[in-house]
Amino acid sequence: MADCQQYPFLSPSIPFIGPLLGGLQEGKTLIIIGRVLPNADKFTVDLQHATGCGTDIALHFKPHFDDGPTHIVFNTFEKGNWGPEEKSTCPFVKGQPFTLEIHVTKEAYKVSVNGQHLADYKHRISFTLVDTILVHQMVELDFIAYQKPVTVPYKTLISDGMKSGKDIVIHGVPNADSKRIEFNLRHRFGSAFHYQCRFDENAVVRNTHENGSWGPEERDGAVPFIPGQFFQVKISCNRDHFDVFVNGEQIHTYKHRFTKLEEIDVFEVYGQLELFYVHV
Repeated sequence: MADCQQYPFLSPSIPFIGPLLGGLQEGKTLIIIGRVLPNADKFTVDLQHATGCGTDIALHFKPHFDDGPTHIVFNTFEKGNWGPEEKSTCPFVKGQPFTLEIHVTKEAYKVSVNGQHLADYKHRISFTLVDTILVHQMVELDFIAYQKPVTVPYKTLISDGMKSGKDIVIHGVPNADSKRIEFNLRHRFGSAFHYQCRFDENAVVRNTHENGSWGPEERDGAVPFIPGQFFQVKISCNRDHFDVFVNGEQIHTYKHRFTKLEEIDVFEVYGQLELFYVHV
């Protein structure tokens, strides 16, 4: 089966139904980031596929907040019938953000919430049949992605270098105990743009490294990241400067000190964070 790369869904409305290009594949992960509504009684995530007689649900994932102690129900709907329920404790909190990850293995879906393993749900329907995800009921969504895991430190080449009008987009979540996260635009001899959030200093440092030494730091402006909460960063290259947008809001501007933009050919991510998607 072809390995399809799929752009994330950003701030999708509820109910959300979307395709999983290429179908579910072993080794890939579904990532769902959002917030449980304060008045939620339940919400649902279904991994499903159409059949000649309707829709089968390979994984039905449903946190309950209204029926005794909070709990999560796992199940499968096949050929018009529900199977036996499996239940787990519920780490979701009403009114609070969450990161749900569903990792596909040959034997089971491995489910984690906020970076902590929750449960394994053994396949009752072949995961290779699944081609659609449905999320509905009492949640708000920031981000849904389907991909292979992205490891940190992360490094990728920038084909043809940077130029005015080119953007780099990063999606992730700082760890709850994160001290620093860092983005670098590098060239052969140094770093054209170093952008480092220092949670332990309540500062975002911008700088350039060339000729073997760092220049003067820029530190003005607020820290735009919150440990444990999703972010979207866009680094936008202009003729004279970089603009940095976080969750759609322009946060920082950095005037070019290294002006040979076409020689900037590497992008790096470091620090204590879950990195979900990078578009260069």
